[in-house]
Amino acid sequence: MSTSPAPASLRERKKQRTRQSLIDTALAKFTDQGFDGTTLDELCEAVEVSKTTFFRYFGGKEDVALAPVEDMWTAFVADLGGRDPESRALVDVLRDTLVSAMRAMPEGWSQRVLLSRQVAVGAPSIDAHGKQFCERTTNEAVDVLRQRYDLPDEVDLQVRLAMDLAIAAFHRALELWLQRAGEPTREGLADCVRQVFDAVPGVLEVSARPA
Repeated sequence: MSTSPAPASLRERKKQRTRQSLIDTALAKFTDQGFDGTTLDELCEAVEVSKTTFFRYFGGKEDVALAPVEDMWTAFVADLGGRDPESRALVDVLRDTLVSAMRAMPEGWSQRVLLSRQVAVGAPSIDAHGKQFCERTTNEAVDVLRQRYDLPDEVDLQVRLAMDLAIAAFHRALELWLQRAGEPTREGLADCVRQVFDAVPGVLEVSARPA
């Protein structure tokens, strides 16, 4: 069971509001002007912060463009570390932690994810940054799993594959979610995640036969 975070201080809440304003403004400008067509100077001017302040929160435009999904994976790793270890399939642990991390995201998160995905289309630098972030997240999650569970070194490959699967499942769920009719919602994305994970056991049973 995950532990509840301590209430944020006034200063911390102010920092969170500034960070969220940077994300929302960036996604709006990237949507209207294009990722490459929006400068960091324009973004900072719109939020009325300096570049120094911007770099306290993000490493660059790619970070702020991917912030909604990166925030969820950061929460995923934190949630994984705070869970009471249970004796069950690792894939199930990862699925439930992923859904829990989604539900911990702030109001309006699903719309930010939608905008982030739209901005990322046709922006190679965002795609490359996302792959680097996925690799870091995998390493962090594997380290947490080693600390929280009795995982011998010889299953390291399987653990890493399980994390690769969780990340791939999330991206496939995103595609299903974006194809759904109606308003994309957080719970709708969680349903897609569960649908994709439910399909995992049958993957190895699919036979490839000549046409």
